[in-house]
Amino acid sequence: MSKKLNMVLITTMLLLLVISCAKKGSITGGPKDETPPVFIKAMPPDFSTNFDNDEIRIYFDEYIKLNDPQKQIIVSPPMDPKPTITPLGGASKYIKIEFLDTLLENTTYSINFGESVVDNNESNPNPFYRYVFSTGDFLDSLSIRGTIADAIQKEVDANITIALYEIDEDYSDSLVYKTVPRYVTNTLDTTTFNFYNLKEGKFKLIALKDASNNYKYEPKLDKIGFYEEVVTLPDDTAKVFNLTLFKEVLDFKALKPKQVSKNEFVFPYEGNADSMKIKLLSKAPNDLKTQIFPDKEKDTLHYWFKPFFEADSLIFEVTNSKNYRDTLITRFKDQYKDSLEVSSTFNSSLPLNKNFTFSASTPLDNINKNKITLTDKDTIAVPFSIALDRLRNEAQIDFEKGESNGYSLTFLPEAITDFVGNVNDTISFNLRTKKLADYGTVFLTLENVEAYPVLVQIITEKEDVISEQVATKQETLTFDYLDPAKYLIRVIFDTNQNGKWDTGNFLKGIQPEDVRYFPEPIDVRANWEIKQTFILE
Repeated sequence: MSKKLNMVLITTMLLLLVISCAKKGSITGGPKDETPPVFIKAMPPDFSTNFDNDEIRIYFDEYIKLNDPQKQIIVSPPMDPKPTITPLGGASKYIKIEFLDTLLENTTYSINFGESVVDNNESNPNPFYRYVFSTGDFLDSLSIRGTIADAIQKEVDANITIALYEIDEDYSDSLVYKTVPRYVTNTLDTTTFNFYNLKEGKFKLIALKDASNNYKYEPKLDKIGFYEEVVTLPDDTAKVFNLTLFKEVLDFKALKPKQVSKNEFVFPYEGNADSMKIKLLSKAPNDLKTQIFPDKEKDTLHYWFKPFFEADSLIFEVTNSKNYRDTLITRFKDQYKDSLEVSSTFNSSLPLNKNFTFSASTPLDNINKNKITLTDKDTIAVPFSIALDRLRNEAQIDFEKGESNGYSLTFLPEAITDFVGNVNDTISFNLRTKKLADYGTVFLTLENVEAYPVLVQIITEKEDVISEQVATKQETLTFDYLDPAKYLIRVIFDTNQNGKWDTGNFLKGIQPEDVRYFPEPIDVRANWEIKQTFILE
């Protein structure tokens, strides 16, 4: 190799090295793809009439996949069985829809894909693509729209099914429990809904939080909302329909009881147990005594009895004030006896405006005040009183509380006796109170109240009630002793004046009591007063 050629090679290598050093860095692959897949064609074509195929193919300009098709894709009118729609779990340049059900004659069908159609690489959605066809000579073209709200919650659940039932000679309100509707749509993650390609006629408009995704109302699982009047098309196409979802209170029903300890049965139930009564029909000792109280969390009554007696099974009669009567049989045997366990929600901090409350795992029967001591942080005895509520199985200790103080509450042995004769060992609670300056206060004035009384609640952002007052006239309400936090204000129109919010009933045509929320959370700060006006609209 010549000297001249060697020089050329060396120069070339040095030049490549310089270029390589000047271009250090990773390869990016170019800008991110943010373009959604583009619809190209459909076979048969979209908006076809006299449709008689058993398969549809919808083509796109790139490989696509279906994201959450079970929730996103809505076929209206519904089919049973549902059509097979692919791809599932893979990618393809087309969507294939295979019909397994016979199509209705002279009917316009709409397949709404929501945001399920996404490209394979970046999951960019092709939003709200719809495929429409008719088995008749023309496409139905009427439409309606509306909004969804929740009866008691501030935020509305996602994926609410909206249904239209055709009102004809076979229609009754009970159809919502056993028949799929004529048309369906879904809110997905919005609070609005739209129906397209509807035919002329009269319809019942329903909203469902459809837990089973079967387009049928199941009161144990679902919320429901309804428009009270008949929807008439085309007359009502200009209306905006506002539906309110609520959970019905089930009709009362006593379920099979179960023995859970030597002296206790639990009686689960459905519905409202306010007037539920339990009577033992089996032969029992003449001195039999019972005590009943509700569970704090479950729809269950705790039934306690004494003395224990021998039997293979027991027969109970359950009644309520609405002519309900049922006979229930359960097995019965000797078991371990329950022990007395005392607990309180106030384990350390005690609000200045609350009484110390405690409950027990067994029925409270007697409290001996002489075996209870209460002292402050200086070990000075503090006077107190006790109130026992057997119906709720809890007791309250009331005493005058001071700011920034500490209290020691001690139950000496045998201070508490339960229904079956158990007594406590020594129990102690150490409690502290805050300074008044640690709390905030809200002065709330309501305006444009349509009718009194109203229930006014301060609730957490998780909608737990912190404080509640009843307003019977125009006045300023004071909510004090509030821990610093962000709260919501909720106003309930107590139409039947029973002091609580009442839900609706679909078959009876009863809407839930109206609820309004203040638009924004209020920020309560320590040692701070907020003066707030709530104009109800």
